Amino acid sequence: MLTREQVRSFYNRFGKKQDWQRLYEGSAVRDLIAHGAFEKAHAVFELGCGTGWFAKKLLGQYLPESATYLCFELSTTMVTLTKKRLVEYDARAHIKLTDGSLKLRLQDSQYDRFISNYVLDLLPPEDIQALLEEAHRILMPGGLLCVVSLTHGITRFSRIVIWLWKRVYALRPELAGGCRPLNLVDFVSERKWHWVHHNLFVTFGIPSEVVVARKESSLA
Repeated sequence: MLTREQVRSFYNRFGKKQDWQRLYEGSAVRDLIAHGAFEKAHAVFELGCGTGWFAKKLLGQYLPESATYLCFELSTTMVTLTKKRLVEYDARAHIKLTDGSLKLRLQDSQYDRFISNYVLDLLPPEDIQALLEEAHRILMPGGLLCVVSLTHGITRFSRIVIWLWKRVYALRPELAGGCRPLNLVDFVSERKWHWVHHNLFVTFGIPSEVVVARKESSLA
């Protein structure tokens, strides 16, 4: 598994080429948008903005004009690309470079959407759990956790693809972008979250998992 500095270094080099990943990420991300009720959101937090194409889509097509957007990003290259892509929204969209700490320096119950697309699959299990605890903390009661991840194969071809992916990851994680398949359902506890939506997609043999879950008022 890559360290935070290795992840930063990889994505600093990878840069705008990450947009090519939309070829297999697009279906899952569109499904997330369809079930994230973003037209009702007012304060959105995203962990890991990539090149900013997802944020631009939200701000331009789905979020109310009064909604604010904040992203924490580890890569200086991605911060630069996203700021450039979101320049027309700079009055309400803010991108901050972080050291990758899982302790988010944000107030409790401040956001109504917590988004993370293809980031959790970079983290070890204990960090995923810690991050979801932080997501629960900063979300308002009734706020939505909206996450997408690389997952395990669900068709014959995708199982072969993921078997190969795991082999590459085991030898050199950076060749797989530091990402490895996981089951999001194993981390989103029903004790703390009410499941709103769960779906699986396979595009070009690469499987993705989508989870939308609500922080209930009784758990605030």
